[in-house]
Amino acid sequence: MSLAYRLRIIAAVLLWLCGGSLAFAQWAPLATDPKAESRVGWWRQARFGMFIHWGVYSIPGRGEWVQWNEQIPVGEYAKLADQFHAEHFDPNAWAQIAREGGMKYMVLTSRHHDGFALFDDPESKFTAMKSAAHRDLVDEYVKAVRSAGLRVGLYYSPLDWRFPGFFLPGIYRENAEQLRAQYQRQIDELGSRYGKLDVLWFDGGGDEWLGFGGLEWSGSSGWGTRPRGKPYTGAFDWHDAEIVSHFRKLQPDIVINDRTNAPADFRSREGDGALGVFENRYPWELCTTITEGAWGYQPDSKVKSLAQLIELLVGAAGRDGNFLLNVGPRPDGQIDPAQAERIREIGHWLSAHGESVYDTRGGPWLPGRYGVSTHHGGLVYLHLLHAPENSTVLLPGLPVRVKRASVLGGSELRFEDSERELKIEIPAASIEPIDTVIKLELEQPWTPSAPIPVPDSH
Repeated sequence: MSLAYRLRIIAAVLLWLCGGSLAFAQWAPLATDPKAESRVGWWRQARFGMFIHWGVYSIPGRGEWVQWNEQIPVGEYAKLADQFHAEHFDPNAWAQIAREGGMKYMVLTSRHHDGFALFDDPESKFTAMKSAAHRDLVDEYVKAVRSAGLRVGLYYSPLDWRFPGFFLPGIYRENAEQLRAQYQRQIDELGSRYGKLDVLWFDGGGDEWLGFGGLEWSGSSGWGTRPRGKPYTGAFDWHDAEIVSHFRKLQPDIVINDRTNAPADFRSREGDGALGVFENRYPWELCTTITEGAWGYQPDSKVKSLAQLIELLVGAAGRDGNFLLNVGPRPDGQIDPAQAERIREIGHWLSAHGESVYDTRGGPWLPGRYGVSTHHGGLVYLHLLHAPENSTVLLPGLPVRVKRASVLGGSELRFEDSERELKIEIPAASIEPIDTVIKLELEQPWTPSAPIPVPDSH
């Protein structure tokens, strides 16, 4: 390995460390048990999943935060359950759409922050079993997803807006403990009643949200709002470590995200703008919505373009992350036809380009103006998200020689390869409107973990 190449690697690592440590910090530690790496293996290979936000908030159609945003009283909001018939809920249809979209796993909101559970909890009155639907919707969902050959995921929020103890756990300590008891009871229900689960996606847990920013005494400044991102430090404790540890005993192969205080298997990034930096030191996932609106159902919300969504999908893969794309079904349980059709379009694209996404890792080049790169063994894939200037792609050379270059599924390309530079000529006729995928075959597998920076001019 030459000195120049070593210097490029050192520069990349410094950029990587600085960028990664300053962005997307989460509060949960990462799991370090002996099975942690193997447990998350299938998930990393899958790369692409479907997120589903559905509940009684779908009825008003103003997003999953409608109760909080509009300060709807708990008793009034609870009446929505009497309108929740779920008459066209067909989880087999959901799973079929996910399969047609090339998705490998699904994550359903079993209970969001409003407290309405899509599963049965005998000790709660606010569940799908006690709604107009009179059905355990999680049970039907799990069976359908498993039958379709997809991995089964559930979202769960320990937070519940119906409990004042969440907002002020100090003064309403007894109520906060009731909330914690519900959390433990319902997590046990999910872990023991539905067979094997693959993903548990927490939200609203941990000490970051507890107290909802809250109030705290700051000495000479008096009472003020707790700064955003500062954890709650009062006497109340979620007991996350104990609750999640027990859940892992019930579901030993489960993959869990980082939105509690318990050890996590992967980190979460949320929203298009959180795509962020390259990160291959630990597993992570970008979740975002298929529409320009909320996560829950909104009538006539604009569906993002195919180009936007493909760029997010390959952008995550090229940064070494997963992509979880959310749909918000209608109150009756149907996925909006426009959303379903866009998912099928993604699946059509993946049917031709999937090998450049599934079971790959990000790199060897860092993302740049050219787009992103992924690799698997001796194959490297360039995702050219913008037409190259002068029909030529210039990238820093690899220490491993390139023996063949071609458009994925198409013709071979002329290239010049040296330790200093890789030059690939791309005929105008080969440029695709969204993502031109170039397949490079190397003389030996790419194994270095440090990514290679790309000058802005490339």
